[in-house]
Amino acid sequence: MDEKTAAEIGVEAYVFGYPLVTMEFTRRVMTNTAQPQGTHAPMGEFVRMRTYPNAQFRDVTAPNADTLYSTAWLDLGPEPYILSLPDLGDRYFLMPMLDGWTNVFEVPGTRTTGNKAQVYAITGPGWSGKLPDGVKELKSPTNLVWILGRTYCTGTPEDYKACHAVMDQYDLRPLSAFGKTYAPSAGMVDASVDMKTAVREQVHHLDAVKYFQILADLLKHNPPSKEDAPMVEKLASIGLVVGQDFDPSRLDPAIIRGLAGVPQASQAKIMGHFKDAGALVHGWTFSTKTGVYGTDYLQRAFITAIGLGANRPQDAVYPTSTKDTSGKNYNGSNAYVMHFDKGQTPPANAFWSITMYDANYFFVDNPLNRYNISPRNDLKYNADGSLDILIQSEQPSADKVSNWLPAPQGDFVLMLRMYWPKEEKPSIIDGSWQPPAVQLAGK
Repeated sequence: MDEKTAAEIGVEAYVFGYPLVTMEFTRRVMTNTAQPQGTHAPMGEFVRMRTYPNAQFRDVTAPNADTLYSTAWLDLGPEPYILSLPDLGDRYFLMPMLDGWTNVFEVPGTRTTGNKAQVYAITGPGWSGKLPDGVKELKSPTNLVWILGRTYCTGTPEDYKACHAVMDQYDLRPLSAFGKTYAPSAGMVDASVDMKTAVREQVHHLDAVKYFQILADLLKHNPPSKEDAPMVEKLASIGLVVGQDFDPSRLDPAIIRGLAGVPQASQAKIMGHFKDAGALVHGWTFSTKTGVYGTDYLQRAFITAIGLGANRPQDAVYPTSTKDTSGKNYNGSNAYVMHFDKGQTPPANAFWSITMYDANYFFVDNPLNRYNISPRNDLKYNADGSLDILIQSEQPSADKVSNWLPAPQGDFVLMLRMYWPKEEKPSIIDGSWQPPAVQLAGK
């Protein structure tokens, strides 16, 4: 194989494996603790977020500040895990489960299974056995599973307390401990894990050999799907054989030379996919291709890079905008307005919000500690029933603060979240509702 061909296949292989490698690095950071604390918990235990993430949160790109996370990482290799959920009354929740490739393979929640008490066994690809009565099996395609539960909370002290009471009843334990008194053992802390650098940066800093060595190791426990067979053949042609270590010493020097520039080229390809990641409407890009990707590896990698843990579109759609109507990056040196005509606010069964991120998809520090804006901010409507959201770095007058989404001084990104979007018209899913353009103030 010549150098050019190796480089081309290397980019395909990098893009293919990007979600699995990113998931593993995220798992390492989020589980590197002896006891649950903050945003971290040992393997097999829930992190129960007590408040919304803040501007210092760096574990996951594009976090939300509408729901409190209940997340857990599982290794199903030894045995299944049992997830027990209480009766949630009228509180919206969803409990999506991602496999190692970031596909949402199951999603218990208000939309799908209702809010009554329910019990599930999450089983790995190689498991077969008998489950206790009343326990429903959810089969994962991989042994690596990320439960990324979300429970709606308004963020008031009273609702935090009520939401915590529900979340504290989310129970996760190995099958062998079901129906028994169970106390998880302390987690292992690995001092070699980088707990400061953002996960995406850690992945992007890997050279080609290290990246493919990690991917090869992960493939042993998280097999590709049957539909991935053509890609598996390509992987083998550059020495990446499923079930085996990646050993560069066995490769032709031309292949090694070809792979050298793969990380940079692949990252550029992934981030360059933004314009093709979905529909572009009034400056907003959004996709219904999230949560389940099939063989669309570039889409899967792109969503991993900017919104790891994205839901299926029936659960949430995330229109994202990086440029104003003139095609220039949003920047805090300008003031913007997002105007909704009367009756045209985002149609969602659960909730909608607009979140502010910096250019790297992290929250923006501001004097109000307000990272998004939604109807729970007691928005003030205009006399004609329309709504204006003010997007700027400078705090507006007191009568307009309720409608202010604080921006940074530099470039920024906007994300509109619509949880459980309505499917009857008007709907973002069929295009009968579209997000309005963000305009420069005064235009």
